[in-house]
Amino acid sequence: MPPARLSSTGAPPPHTHLPETASDQLRWLDLEDDHLRLRILNFGAITARLDLRTDDGWVPMVLGYRDIAAYLWDPFYLGAIVGRVANRIGGARFDLAGRLIALDANEGGNQLHGGAAGLGRVFWDLQQVTDDVVELSYTSVEGENGYPGCAEFLLRITVSGTSVSYDMRASVDKMTPINLAQHNYYTLGTKGDIWGHRLRCPAAAHLPLRPDGVPTGAIAPVAGTPFDFTDGQSFAKLDPQRRGTDTHVIFSKGADSHMPEVATLTAPNGVAMRVCSDQPGAQIYTATHLNSAVAAQDGQQLAPFAAVCIEPQGFPDAVNQPDFPSVMVHPGRPYHQKLLLDFSTNEADQDD
Repeated sequence: MPPARLSSTGAPPPHTHLPETASDQLRWLDLEDDHLRLRILNFGAITARLDLRTDDGWVPMVLGYRDIAAYLWDPFYLGAIVGRVANRIGGARFDLAGRLIALDANEGGNQLHGGAAGLGRVFWDLQQVTDDVVELSYTSVEGENGYPGCAEFLLRITVSGTSVSYDMRASVDKMTPINLAQHNYYTLGTKGDIWGHRLRCPAAAHLPLRPDGVPTGAIAPVAGTPFDFTDGQSFAKLDPQRRGTDTHVIFSKGADSHMPEVATLTAPNGVAMRVCSDQPGAQIYTATHLNSAVAAQDGQQLAPFAAVCIEPQGFPDAVNQPDFPSVMVHPGRPYHQKLLLDFSTNEADQDD
């Protein structure tokens, strides 16, 4: 079936690189089975809704806007696929075979999530493959946001039972960095804050950050820090001063698993989400800077600590850190990332 269409709603102006009539281009497709339902936008490949069927009916697992047009000027990347390079690139530049590549700087002097017109803020082609599969594609031309080479992106989203998977691919015509991330803000059905949520993650190390959020280049143990998620403690227990978390942790993977479980998030209501990924680490962000009076869906609040982002990806600023695993992609060696989210209910809560 053709994607649904949204007429102009009089919402605030979209991002400056978009035309005033951008809302006329906005489309979406819905996926649904007995357990999950999703709404996928052609703008930013955004997951605008992700609901789980429980004994109380459909319950939203992620934050989202009530008005779909609000995504056109959203500054928080709610539900988007971000890139070409997710996270931060220090100085919005890097050296490529002796040539300085200058990128679009959109967070001070750094680049964040691919630039102001990165993948999370452009229109993709959207089509329904089957009742439970949608595909999105986008061509990023050479020089877009400063990146070398043309990159062809293909995203396949599949609903199966209590799981949703994101299959992300890219092919390029010349060497260029690619590092994608899916940027859902997970609530797991809660409408308050996430201090009572528990995150279990087999990550023994993290990347210390400079004040501007760019990695220093060091790798440090998580033991004794608020980033030690190995025992599945609550965010409140790990961060009693409630400063918030925005850091990259490095997974400890088993050598025999290509898609290991890298995190489990459990809410006080008993809803849990398992995250399986083939990436080396993830950004963990407790929405410290989320703050908007725009109406959210289903009585949610767009407020600090209202959700947590778990964003599997390659190491941030790897283009400037020779000791980090490379995120360079070459012709004939395409990029591929797999992410699976699996939801369950009635998970027993445990005291710290």
